[in-house]
Amino acid sequence: MRRLMLLLAAGVVAGCQSPLPAVNPQMAWVDFSTPFPNDKLLMAERLDKQRMPDGRFFQVTPGSHELIVRFDFEVPGGGGPSLMDGPTERLCYLTIQYDHFEAGQRYVLVGQSMAFTPGARLYNAKREIVAEDRESYCLM
Repeated sequence: MRRLMLLLAAGVVAGCQSPLPAVNPQMAWVDFSTPFPNDKLLMAERLDKQRMPDGRFFQVTPGSHELIVRFDFEVPGGGGPSLMDGPTERLCYLTIQYDHFEAGQRYVLVGQSMAFTPGARLYNAKREIVAEDRESYCLM
């Protein structure tokens, strides 16, 4: 029984680390980045109002798309009565609209937080900002 449990646990861990699919040259690829240590998680949530099966990236057809990402980050001070309280996590959803995705191009969506305020910028391969989040919705 113990071996079975260990095998199941190993299978679950291996499944979480599956390799990314091959890049389709007919589509654009969007990677994610968070430059600050308190920015915990940035992942794909929805593409054109459709839930994403794999939150590690977007792969989109050329043209216009609406990207929604989940962004989790720590807020210093925890929002309690004292700034000395420990940090607390904040969960936000950011919407980015970009009308000019190009086939075969790689983009990077960078999420960052300034205190309680989340933000995201989409960069092209030349590291030029091509879009910024147009709205955000936070749960905490």
